[in-house]
Amino acid sequence: MNAHVSMAANQTTMPLPPITPQWLGQVAYEPTLEAMRHFTQTREVHTPDAVWVLEHPAVYTRGLAADLAHGPHPEANAQHTRIPVIQVERGGQITYHGPGQVVVYPLIDLTRRAIKVRAFVHLLEQAVIDLLDQYSVSAQRRLGAPGVYVNAAKIAALGLRVRRGCTLHGVSLNVDMDLSPFSSIHPCGVVGLAVTQTRALGIQANAQTLGMALAHHIIEALEQSHA
Repeated sequence: MNAHVSMAANQTTMPLPPITPQWLGQVAYEPTLEAMRHFTQTREVHTPDAVWVLEHPAVYTRGLAADLAHGPHPEANAQHTRIPVIQVERGGQITYHGPGQVVVYPLIDLTRRAIKVRAFVHLLEQAVIDLLDQYSVSAQRRLGAPGVYVNAAKIAALGLRVRRGCTLHGVSLNVDMDLSPFSSIHPCGVVGLAVTQTRALGIQANAQTLGMALAHHIIEALEQSHA
């Protein structure tokens, strides 16, 4: 067998180090972004994947192709003009992060796991759907609009960037938060999009509990895909 072929096969079939999710508490957005970039830029072929679970203080983030027409709109609520707006390299439009929303950042070497980007998006969405199903909440995808929805209201948003075959950014789940800052934007670039959260659906678990559970769903799906 050709040596190069043999080495490539071994990369995708050899056991990978287990992933242990990390709860980081509430962390400012920009230092987290820089930490993700540094981790991805400096990781090597055998660097274990990581999953970070955390909350952010109030912040709007815009994706690479975000249309400024989607906000924030100061006329909606003047208080929201004090929320910083950060341009980032992920896909998607504008979204909001804030306390009471859990964010899961899976920093995964997709090449090593032989996972395509679209399949990884599907995996993240399914992890949210499976988590909510544990609480008897039926959630769905929406064709052409990445994320997870309950009764047409968005409960989880996704945004990814892939560098050298490795992912940055991730998925946010609304848990028990002030949803009003969403009213000053068109969430994910959709005019009039309703948003909801787990507390409104009768789920009493807090952000840390749900975030760590979501992380474990993601890790389990990754392990199954590599089996």
